[in-house]
Amino acid sequence: MALVVQKYGGSSVADADGLARVARRIVATRAAGHDVAVVVSAMGDTTDDLLDLTREITRKPTARELDMLLTAGERISMALLAMAIHELGHPATSFTGVQAGLRTNDEFGRARILDVAPDRIRSVLDDGGVAIVAGFQGGSADDDVTTLGRGGSDTTAVALAAALDADVCEVLTDVDGLFSADPRVVSMARQLPHLSTEEALELSAHGAKVLHLRSIEFARRYDVPLHVRSSFTDLPGTWVSDDPRVVPQRPVPHKNQEDPMEEPRIRGLAHSHDQSKLTVVNVPDVPGRAAAIFAVITDAVESLDMIGQTHTASDTGVIDFSFALPVEDAHKAVEALQARQSELGFTAVTRDDSVGKLSVVGSGMRSSPEVPATLFRALSAAGITVHLLATSEIRLSVVVEGSQLDAATQAVHTAFGLDVELDEDGVPSDGSPRALAHAGSGR
Repeated sequence: MALVVQKYGGSSVADADGLARVARRIVATRAAGHDVAVVVSAMGDTTDDLLDLTREITRKPTARELDMLLTAGERISMALLAMAIHELGHPATSFTGVQAGLRTNDEFGRARILDVAPDRIRSVLDDGGVAIVAGFQGGSADDDVTTLGRGGSDTTAVALAAALDADVCEVLTDVDGLFSADPRVVSMARQLPHLSTEEALELSAHGAKVLHLRSIEFARRYDVPLHVRSSFTDLPGTWVSDDPRVVPQRPVPHKNQEDPMEEPRIRGLAHSHDQSKLTVVNVPDVPGRAAAIFAVITDAVESLDMIGQTHTASDTGVIDFSFALPVEDAHKAVEALQARQSELGFTAVTRDDSVGKLSVVGSGMRSSPEVPATLFRALSAAGITVHLLATSEIRLSVVVEGSQLDAATQAVHTAFGLDVELDEDGVPSDGSPRALAHAGSGR
């Protein structure tokens, strides 16, 4: 017997038929002898509908009331799912985030989990029932309802799994797992049977939307094995873990990739259209000025990983710096820089929202010149120009024109030998499933 935490996204519980299908899956897991706690997102487009309704009332809703409103979607789905399980003759009890013991700070709209005290959940499980928890939400020390931000139901599920010391956290969604690239862009993308948490973090942080970034961070910190699967099929999905009993430390390479001991191992690609290139023009080339500009930007946004010195004129003593940021962050950064322009002494700050970011993820990046060489050869052959470049131990990212991002992803996927091979019937020869979509997993 295992303790399993299952999370179902909004597309899985979008209507009454979906709720009934999920209920049958939960009861089947329970009938197999496992204890089951469930975290559920709002049904379908409920959250977007509530946001649209909010905009009809006000352009500036208070953060507290917006959180109070948006958590209603999960409360609806959790109660209906409990009813569907009861209809199958099995006991189930639903809980809001607060009732489940999930405590957060008081940052409405982006609350951070401080503690999970799952006593009521454990009591239901001990009595043989299924505990169903509303995702995406918790409560502050003042008992105000808070939300964890988009993707927060994934984080709820992993936090609950950690608190319960669960054997696995299953993230059940509308895709068959994580892929070597977005199958909507790369038709030959292959499903990945396993990833380390570091690999999954890099893919999620730079464009893959199946798992929420904070949920992977939680899983890594508390050693919770993640199993990403489709709620519509019984396909094996993708395991995310650093435990060699769950994920082999040296997974078998794709047949198109050689595997000498120290060769780089490319696991997959992630891409994002939600990018802006911000350029600070004519920065005085004096000690401390670049540091001051970086400080202004990092105070305004949460992260900054793409930086380039795009122009230097030694005879004029000025430098241009460029940065790649998510579009929303770029707007914040521009406002912050313009407020300090006279003090920092640059001429102008420009923003280009027509760019995209492509990231290659795998081990051995920093020590192998062949990885960037392969990347640049593929992009050059496709007629694609690189605007910015950033590297880490397991990632290489480039900024290109947004209109060329899909073509860049396809070319690089092929160049690194990641395309799945098909047999004469169009079926992957390695037996891996192929997805028709690569949508997010709901909240």
